[in-house]
Amino acid sequence: MRPRTFADRREAGRLLGARVVAVLNTAATPVSAPVVLGLARGGVPVAREVADAISRATGRCGLDVLVVRKIGAPGHEEFAMGALTAHHLVVNDDVPRRLGVSRTGFEESADRERRVLRDRERRYRGDRPEAELSHRTVILVDDGLATGSSMAVAVDSVRAAGAAHVVVAAPTAPSDSVRRLQDRGVDEVVVLVMPEPFRAVGLSYEDFTQVDDDEVIAALDRSGG
Repeated sequence: MRPRTFADRREAGRLLGARVVAVLNTAATPVSAPVVLGLARGGVPVAREVADAISRATGRCGLDVLVVRKIGAPGHEEFAMGALTAHHLVVNDDVPRRLGVSRTGFEESADRERRVLRDRERRYRGDRPEAELSHRTVILVDDGLATGSSMAVAVDSVRAAGAAHVVVAAPTAPSDSVRRLQDRGVDEVVVLVMPEPFRAVGLSYEDFTQVDDDEVIAALDRSGG
């Protein structure tokens, strides 16, 4: 069995943060008002550590949460017809048509996921406004990538919001997912380990306990550790 690489998400975030700082320091494009977005839920504790590392190096770095919801087919939720963020929706090619899902059925599924998304973002962010992304360097952070599909939607979302420079950062990922993100035009992809063969994100962690809402909220609290 392959040994675990990270004790937990916080350790992974500290190591990832140091690597991200080094990448930003050598980036061809100047870093502009950096902001870290943690993909909820597991990516947020990692993002907290990355944002803290950038703040120590540059003097300031914003931190916010990004919720990505997959849109499952009615009665077959395991089949993702697409995915969405608060301001962006992606349809997976002709999947709805192949599954026999009507436009109305797709929209009903998307609306259901959008309600869940908005409820979670309100819970996590509270009264704070969401981060402004236009003309900024945006670092998208998750606790690991598997297929990379959720991260791809996140990339499209922040690009549509006007991000000037997009960095994807994750402690662990398979090499093919990294290549797909690079092919998508991401400015930088920062990954610490790329196990071969890659079986699951959790295999790179000693403690991969599911992150709950309270932990997300605590990580987003600027007065927290």
